[in-house]
Amino acid sequence: MPIISLSRILAFWADQQPDRFAIDHEGDQISWRALERRTNRLARAYAARGVKADDFVTIALPNGIAFFEACFATWKLGATPQPVSSRLPRLERDQIIDLAKPALVVGVDDGTYAPTPSVPAGFMPDPGLSDTALPEQTSTSLKAMTSGGSTGRPKLIVSKAPAAWDTAQDYLEIRTRGSMLIPGPLYHNGPFLWAMVALFKGASVAVTTRFDAETTLQLIDRLKLETAYMVPTMMRRIWALPPEVRDSYDLSSLSALWHLAAPCPPWLKQAFIDWLGPEVIWELYGGTEGQGSTTIQGTEWLTHRGSVGRAVDTCEMKIVGDTGETLPPGEVGEVFIRPLAGAGTSYYYLGAEPRAIDGGWESLGDMGWMDPDGYLYLTDRKSDMVIVGGANIYPAEIEAALDAFPGVRSSAVIGLPDEDMGARLHAIVDVPGGVLDEPALTAHLRERLVTYKIPKSLEVVTAPLRDDAGKTRRSALRAARLETED
Repeated sequence: MPIISLSRILAFWADQQPDRFAIDHEGDQISWRALERRTNRLARAYAARGVKADDFVTIALPNGIAFFEACFATWKLGATPQPVSSRLPRLERDQIIDLAKPALVVGVDDGTYAPTPSVPAGFMPDPGLSDTALPEQTSTSLKAMTSGGSTGRPKLIVSKAPAAWDTAQDYLEIRTRGSMLIPGPLYHNGPFLWAMVALFKGASVAVTTRFDAETTLQLIDRLKLETAYMVPTMMRRIWALPPEVRDSYDLSSLSALWHLAAPCPPWLKQAFIDWLGPEVIWELYGGTEGQGSTTIQGTEWLTHRGSVGRAVDTCEMKIVGDTGETLPPGEVGEVFIRPLAGAGTSYYYLGAEPRAIDGGWESLGDMGWMDPDGYLYLTDRKSDMVIVGGANIYPAEIEAALDAFPGVRSSAVIGLPDEDMGARLHAIVDVPGGVLDEPALTAHLRERLVTYKIPKSLEVVTAPLRDDAGKTRRSALRAARLETED
């Protein structure tokens, strides 16, 4: 099977399996034939609003069939999907729109970003528009994902991979014309990529609006799903179900369960290996930037317990010390990655610069060490980024919102351990006099931050949190609170 433009890939599979379901959203299904025709009509509606080849289209839709339709309609015009959370506060979405300068915003009322056109959630194109195939066009960029920034402003990670796919390529253990479970938010890179690659390979995709532990097991059983995407928080919640509930569903169809986006506690990974079998459990470590990654199957993990695997064959990795030296096996340092194709071949940033050293090596901000066989073991984050339930959160963005509240002199946001989410956000707020209207502050934050970025706990102090250079030592603040908790 050839490399196929994403503007034609639905037609390719619709010819082979027209009546099989392409997407199941909580029981609402669409066939490959219907998905092909509906996205042709939708693409024409987008084109009428000015979308052209290599434009960005910002997609602010929740998980569901409409999200996929918007992406494929975008690809059919040779443009690039740029997903964002449908629940983003206006201020944060405005910053992304300002950065991306899209040709169209999907999921907001028309006129919201005039003169840039918009279409609302639930938009239906004119039924008079043709649903026949459009001319083939291939965007130079597959996707443009949003990430929080260390400066407190968002950045875009724009893929340099063209919007085309080799349908014969072995990828992520996804069987051609197989099936995939996606219980995570599609505006995050992991769920987006796993879902789309499954569709590119002609696999049916089951997606949920949000994660629920028992519903996930019901879906695997009902649709006999073969591959699943999860983050450790989801695995924890499944394991917290009563054993009789967990074991009442038939999961024998599951051939690969991928977990990524956050560290997985060894006890939890061992529990899933014991439950589903080591050959089913897979882990991937890497970034949206796509410079490189590691993978490891449960069978390997049992002999390299705690490892996230070895570098895949398209990249190389090394551990670097504080003075830039390459460290030998067993020594902890910062993890650097370099694609064999060369630096800058997989992505570019809008709104940020990569953390790089000489030779084209880049860091995702993780600390770790390698054993003599090249297996990577992660130890901590070098940066202040906090991973909450698989979502990357930059404290500077939250601190900027806190500091804008009247009476706050300075603030610091840190991650503290959380049994369910892996980490929880804890805000330390410097208020001279020590009196803070917490309900008003919460309302202030809700206007500026998406829900999962709002701190779960708050601490008021009266001493400045920044030094004379304006720096905050979040690591020291975190260590002091961990010591108190102990």
